Amino acid sequence: MRTYDPLTLEELGRNAARALMSYPAAPLAPEAITDAGVYTLRYRGDFEPYADLGETPIYVGQAQRLSARLRQHANSIDQVENLSLDDFECRWLVLAHVWITLTEQILIDEYRPVWNYITGLGNHAPGSGRGAQKRSQWDTIHPGRPWAADLSDLPEGPDGVLASIYQHLESGHR
Repeated sequence: MRTYDPLTLEELGRNAARALMSYPAAPLAPEAITDAGVYTLRYRGDFEPYADLGETPIYVGQAQRLSARLRQHANSIDQVENLSLDDFECRWLVLAHVWITLTEQILIDEYRPVWNYITGLGNHAPGSGRGAQKRSQWDTIHPGRPWAADLSDLPEGPDGVLASIYQHLESGHR
């Protein structure tokens, strides 16, 4: 038997995800959006292993103030040596708080964005007494954030991080 309920929580979340993905992508430094919602980042450059992502988001997130969070990501990307901010675009959708986490999770489940499966894009400089922590996977393969240079190396190093990214991508991203 075929049944469909357009008012289930999951279906309502899918509707919000479809709405977000239907909007055209914009440069990563969008106008001031002080509302809460979800967003995606899309990569259009030639850095391997991301060069063939096409329309698949490289990252999905949520924020209480969308433009502030997108600017933080833009600043991080702009600091690294092997990525160009010009190769990134974003989409965003302002949502009522009740729908934000659900929509974010549906987008992550649907697209399996690679930066949601490695640590570090959203990291900030460690606070006092936390300088002994390891560099994130993101900072390991995208060096350049000044504060991350002072952190200790991950045991797997860049090759190990890249191997895990390729494994993730081969396991079925869209």
